[in-house]
Amino acid sequence: MLMYKERKLIVEYGKKLITNGLTRGSGGNISIYDRELGLIAITPSGQDYFKTKPEDIVILDLEGNVVEGKLKPSSELDMHLILYKNREDANAIVHTHSRYATAISCMGWNLEPVHYLIGLAGYDVKCAKYATYGSKELARNALEAIGDRNAVLLANHGLIALGSDLERAFSTAEHIEFVSEIYYLTKSLGQPNLLTKSQLDEVMKKFNTFRYK
Repeated sequence: MLMYKERKLIVEYGKKLITNGLTRGSGGNISIYDRELGLIAITPSGQDYFKTKPEDIVILDLEGNVVEGKLKPSSELDMHLILYKNREDANAIVHTHSRYATAISCMGWNLEPVHYLIGLAGYDVKCAKYATYGSKELARNALEAIGDRNAVLLANHGLIALGSDLERAFSTAEHIEFVSEIYYLTKSLGQPNLLTKSQLDEVMKKFNTFRYK
């Protein structure tokens, strides 16, 4: 079985999407890219995370051809493919429908630097233009909006987080959900006190995410 270790990780973190409140039902998706093998392991489409087994994870090449697996890959496969092709630092992707990040995306807002933990993603988190889920247009919109950041909001949809491994991608998704909740609360109180670029520069140096212009 190809990429067995990665399959097990995806099954484990798929359950965490539900238990950590980052999605509902079978929403969202997870993938890992092994750049040496040139293969991607991704969650199947519409599968209950608590019923998913390692053999259910689909293995594909970077062109989207199924190499191993009987189930249909995630409907957002094109978004995973385009990000892996254009972001050499990304080896894992977590897509969530978490409540507060999705609420911000439904406003069409960029997530501003209201809390230092946004530095895990960048100076801010842009909101990509709306397109139908699972479409190539949505994939292109996500790529355009994410730039060199580690997360992007998808308008009226949810959040995408990238990482050098699955643990980091998942952690970024969790922390950006927290920042989204803080942003929601502070916007309800008034105008948030935002961090400056120089303040975030220091944060990102500590996070080792400093590469933004």
